[in-house]
Amino acid sequence: MSQPPGTDLAEHLSLLRRRRLLFFGLTLTGLITGLGLWKHTPPAYTATTEVLVAPVGVQEQNNQVTNRQRESLNLDTEAQIAQSRIVARKAARSLRVPETEPAEVTVPPNSSVLWISVTAADPTTASTHAQAYALAYLANRGESAQSALATQQKALQGKLDQVNTELGEVAQQLIFLDRRSAEHTLASHRQAVLNRQAYSLTMKYDALKTFTITPGSVISPAVPPTDPSSPSLPLHAGAGLMLGLLTGSAAAYTRDRLDTRLRSAADVERLTGLGVLADLAGRLDRSTLHELASCVVAACPGRSLLVRALPADVGTTALALPLAASAPISVLSGSDIGDLARADAALLMISLGRTHASDVATTARHLRRHDVPVIGVVTVTGALRPPHEFERSRALPRHTPRFDKLVVSSADAGAETSPFPAISDPPGKPK
Repeated sequence: MSQPPGTDLAEHLSLLRRRRLLFFGLTLTGLITGLGLWKHTPPAYTATTEVLVAPVGVQEQNNQVTNRQRESLNLDTEAQIAQSRIVARKAARSLRVPETEPAEVTVPPNSSVLWISVTAADPTTASTHAQAYALAYLANRGESAQSALATQQKALQGKLDQVNTELGEVAQQLIFLDRRSAEHTLASHRQAVLNRQAYSLTMKYDALKTFTITPGSVISPAVPPTDPSSPSLPLHAGAGLMLGLLTGSAAAYTRDRLDTRLRSAADVERLTGLGVLADLAGRLDRSTLHELASCVVAACPGRSLLVRALPADVGTTALALPLAASAPISVLSGSDIGDLARADAALLMISLGRTHASDVATTARHLRRHDVPVIGVVTVTGALRPPHEFERSRALPRHTPRFDKLVVSSADAGAETSPFPAISDPPGKPK
């Protein structure tokens, strides 16, 4: 488990680099899924009919003139009417089918044109249904305008009949009234007003009687499309890739937060906070051993160093024996019951791929409770082999002195002598 990445881009890229197999695997899976959906999705064809909408002048729903709409006709309302259920039923009756494909109507800016599009599995079906929608819309618009016109004519005819009736009553009154009386003057004035009203109503009625309704026209008939409109390869591939990236990133972050296994020296320093003194893989060569011994001598606060292996079955002999002969300090393997009490510091030997950060933390807390600080970590991969000199020492006869004890005295301990032979000494001749 790692700490949550900060705002630095390098930290996020480092996290994705650590979990690159999971990240790229899920990204590739998302891309393949998108391509698979594109391959197995049935094709669909879209046909479009362009309809020019003409003002009918009868109960017109006017629209406010804006930068988008330069016409007074409200085309947004007309677009909703074009895809209404009434128009769909008219189109279905004209095609003699139970139900038509749904239509999509769009309004190009600064125009009086409607784009009526229909998508179907067959190109011929798409074109015939789009054309039927356009004709049904124009027919419905014409019927609505004709009905509104008839209503207006009926209303004007009613008003005109009422005015003519009143005008006849006033004419009858004028016959019996004295021309010099006030009643005659008022009746004459009323007769003149009614005459003007009758004239105005008659002109309006005659205009409605001669009015021609033109709801619009089809300026671009629908033709069967040659190429399918869907599925779209860029759309499916892009969506699959984006989904894969999001899923891969989320899985990588989750995996990095939950995974506590130490797989590299960088994981040890990042997850445990302990410094890695040496990263050993395979055989322990002399140059690496010399650098490790120098680091141990510089970091150890006392004369006794405890080597603790994680996990325990790795064993500390392959590291403790060469380190005991190279560093002027006492190296304790932990096999003796008093090694923990005699140790002044501890060196952790971690097997990569088999150790978790929680194990290292538990061991470090255990050592701190006994006042044994951890000076660093040595990481190993697989089985660690000591230098050739120590392998030859293991092959000596039983009476030959060997490294039976992993305790080396300090160089300035005058009376004490080291039980380990020098590397340059011949076998059987301890120093």
